[in-house]
Amino acid sequence: IVADTEAEARDLEEELISLVDAKKSLKHLSHYFDVDLSEYPLDAPVPVDKAKPYGSLKGGITSRHEVVIDAAIRDNMTIRQFLSRSYGGHGHVTFTGSVIQVADFIEKWLREGGADGFNLLPPVFPSGLETFVDKVVPELQNRGIFRTAYEGSTLRENLGLARPENRHKQVRSLIREAN
Repeated sequence: IVADTEAEARDLEEELISLVDAKKSLKHLSHYFDVDLSEYPLDAPVPVDKAKPYGSLKGGITSRHEVVIDAAIRDNMTIRQFLSRSYGGHGHVTFTGSVIQVADFIEKWLREGGADGFNLLPPVFPSGLETFVDKVVPELQNRGIFRTAYEGSTLRENLGLARPENRHKQVRSLIREAN
């Protein structure tokens, strides 16, 4: 979540959190555990000792389970914090802050080798994406960590992929030779 100031970003985050059905979200998060999280007080610690073993979930991305539980352990979260952190990110790393703070966060991940790219998950469309594109991208460009132009004229050229031979051209040549 990005805004001009951290206070504005936090206000937006709080507004979005207020719109979430906590019971349904707790029910969803409970699938990572052997207990129903809604039976615990919101300000109790996340019962990480009741987490299902890694790799035990059926279907879905099992590494997401590890990321979610590891974050709860690392940050010593309460259930309320766990719920809040999980609303928009679905297990992804999320960040809330000013344009400069978001750019700092991205730059740190890139410079420390923690990421080679990012998936954007703006919580509100299109305004969240527009804010990122109009404000964060220019800041990243100023820092030299986001391109200002593409070298090639096609996606294939920019990805360094060879242009495949036109198979229809080959068929036409074979037909001509046969006649």
